[in-house]
Amino acid sequence: EARRQRRLLLMVVCVALLLDNMLYMVIVPIIPDYIAAMRGGGGTAGPSAPAGGNGSGGGGNRSLLPARYPPASGSNEDVQIGVLFASKAMLQLLVNPLSGTLIDRVGYEAPLLAGLAVLFLSTATFAFAENYATLFAARSLQGLGSAFADTAGIALIADRYAEEPARSRALGTALACISFGSLAAPPFGGVLYEFAGKRVPFLVLACVCLLDGLLLLVLAPPGGTGARANMPVGTPIHRLMIDPYIAVVAGALATCNIPLAFLEPTIANWMKDSMGASEWEVGLTWLPAFFPHVLGVYVTVQLAAAYPHLQWFYGALGMAIIGASSCLVPACRNFGQVIIPLCGICFGIALVDTALLPTLAFLVDVRHVSVYGSVYAIADISYCVAYALGPIVAGQIVHTMGFAQLNLGMGLANVLYAPVLLFLKNVCQMKPSHSERNILLEEGPKGLYDTIKMEERKG
Repeated sequence: EARRQRRLLLMVVCVALLLDNMLYMVIVPIIPDYIAAMRGGGGTAGPSAPAGGNGSGGGGNRSLLPARYPPASGSNEDVQIGVLFASKAMLQLLVNPLSGTLIDRVGYEAPLLAGLAVLFLSTATFAFAENYATLFAARSLQGLGSAFADTAGIALIADRYAEEPARSRALGTALACISFGSLAAPPFGGVLYEFAGKRVPFLVLACVCLLDGLLLLVLAPPGGTGARANMPVGTPIHRLMIDPYIAVVAGALATCNIPLAFLEPTIANWMKDSMGASEWEVGLTWLPAFFPHVLGVYVTVQLAAAYPHLQWFYGALGMAIIGASSCLVPACRNFGQVIIPLCGICFGIALVDTALLPTLAFLVDVRHVSVYGSVYAIADISYCVAYALGPIVAGQIVHTMGFAQLNLGMGLANVLYAPVLLFLKNVCQMKPSHSERNILLEEGPKGLYDTIKMEERKG
């Protein structure tokens, strides 16, 4: 029964992560036309129109391909779109230190439910937004909901799957859902927006979010047990931040995601300018990269199960692949060539994320207290640093220095950071087959918290 419950909770978390990333990307083919319509344009207009948009008036065909947000033209509408996309990560970055501390104090279920409620409100606001200010508020609300839902969800997985390799498998499943959400959202939003109207994509996501929250209430009602009151107090987030091992992992997570965050808003313009890419080529740029990402998750999970002490090496290998792939992007001359380094980048990111996210939980187990809210808030901060800067900074770097220099700089940063993960070698070799908490429980409970946890596991 306990195993079935934790599998259902894993499904709830995966759906929450899927929804968050779908909401993040579903507005990509919608928002430029949306803003133009608000201004009375009645359709795609200006340099921020979706890639390949025909610029027709009301009733004209809307491109189902990702929007070019924001090009390096510097127009006011481009700036607005860039700020809109970055606002989610910015607010999430500010809220994460508070959300991590709160999760450590009240448990994982209540913040996860609160995050789903805010995501539901954000999605409904998107559906009925009629001006830019409302869109900005909805996007910022999503950042607030993500700060609680994403952090609490990943921390809940780490807590319920305390043993390896089950923890790596569960976190790998969550990462695959994140990747699928980002892949499926643009065509999902574009098709429904074209044939059913602007509100339908958001209303569908809002309904799924509501059902996910109700399932969480049934499985693990917040405050339903008194076990949380007897759990130890988690290590403060500021102390975790100065832990050198956690700092190394956080730096790796931020560095490896910078190429993806900076390429998303810039590669479409570069492809059209440098190789004359067609509409479908720009729209399908990232589609093939989903499959190597899932492959990277699977390979890392299998390797971690066989050689758990080499987690640092899988992360370092992933960063080296990201660095080499990023440097190859500017050398591509056609659509078929550019797919290869993009697949390499996503494969490397999968190696890094799948290897290092379980490592964060392990570091907390052996060096601090086995409470995971704050440590995964730090991981979320690492991601947000990259994705907050991407939509705003990337276009300016390309405009000032050039697309090739941007990619070479990102590649060099990843290659130089890969050897830093050697710092984790000794601590990864300490990794037992079971978590420290389980070893203590096998020796017999020494306190009320251990007694409760042991009885839960027996159940």
